[in-house]
Formats: sequence, structure tokens, C-alpha cells
Amino acid sequence: MQFVIFANGELEESGAELRFWLERADVCIAADGGTYAALHAGVTPSHIIGDMDSLSEGVRQELEAAGTRFHLSPTEKDETDLELALTWAADQPGCKEIVVLGAFGGRPDQELANVLLLALPVLEGRQVTMVKGRWAVQFLRGGEVTRLEGQPGDRLSLIPLGGSAHGITTEGLAFSLDDESLEFGRTRGVSNRFDAERATIYLREGYLWCFHEKRVAVDHEV
Repeated sequence: MQFVIFANGELEESGAELRFWLERADVCIAADGGTYAALHAGVTPSHIIGDMDSLSEGVRQELEAAGTRFHLSPTEKDETDLELALTWAADQPGCKEIVVLGAFGGRPDQELANVLLLALPVLEGRQVTMVKGRWAVQFLRGGEVTRLEGQPGDRLSLIPLGGSAHGITTEGLAFSLDDESLEFGRTRGVSNRFDAERATIYLREGYLWCFHEKRVAVDHEV
């Protein structure tokens, strides 16, 4: 099953790009204020998760009447609403893929925190993608391999966080790595590019964030 989560950030996707993700979704979730982004996209979320401090009473009543389920958390909490939404989705039977829309824009601290959420242990074994327009961000743990579909000329940046990443081997990229390391705090992995329609990245040890910018918009691919 594929879950789509609307976070409380900015949506930069075109109508066609939103349809690309939403037409494949089995369950639509909003993280509190992300409800407004979902409604703007023409979607009534089936679940809303968070402390509800961003929702007006009128909107909440309308959604309750439409059958939306609310998962209320305390206002004073240790997790952001998006972290709660990701954790809830990952706990659902059959969850294999999660796409997050609206995780970027606004406060830089929130953007960084959202990207780091990809490393949540509960997400291991699931394909999780954060989308920003033509950008898609995924996370790779040591011992894992990922295959990204794209086009020659697409940009791909491989960035280690939380320490250096070792044993990286790639295929389908202009500047290949063969059992090599990317050092934490250095920029060697930035702005590589696809030279095929698929890029494969294997990581032996560490944590690696994959930032993929599609050269051709999703509109042209659906």
C-alpha cells in the first residue's frame, strides 16, 4: 500500500505532478496544518494527525462530517506532527511506500528536521520519498541498495549525515563510485548526474541521503 502525507509546508508541485502521486495513493494523511494543502489540492484526507492547533473549528467540523478520522496528540509533545504522521503510517498493515508532500518551504530548521526524519527506525524496510517539485529525497542505510528511475541529465546528490558513509558503489551515474567513501561535512557527492535511465546506489556502512532532481517534469512522464 502507498500512503501520501501532506505536511505543513509549501506545495511546489504542478497539478499534473500532484495527480502523479495522488492517483497511486491508497491512503491520504494530513499532518495537522497540512490539511489545508490537501484541501487546496482537491483531496479530503482520510486521517489527520497532530495537535490540531493549525485547524479552524469550522474546517474540523466539515471534515468530521465527511468521515475524516482525527488522531489527536497533546500540544506539548516531543515530536512534530509530521513525525507522528510518518510513525502512524509505518505502523499500518501493508504499508510499503510513503510519499511526503509539503515537507519543504518556510523555516530552515523545520526543513532540515523533516529531511532527517527519513532516518526514523520505524521507516526501515519501507520506501519513503519526500517530494519538492521535481526533487525527490530518499534515505539509504548501510547494507541497503536503491534504484532510482530517471533520465540522462537528471541531477543526483549523495550526502552523508551523522558521520561518513563507506562502501558506496554506483551504477548509471556520470561520476561513479566503486566501494568508496563520502566524508561527512564534505561536498564530493553533490551534483552528480544520471547517464542512464536508472541509477543504482549501494551503501555498505553509514547513512546516505539521495537528492534526485528530474530534468523532465512529471507532467511529461504520465
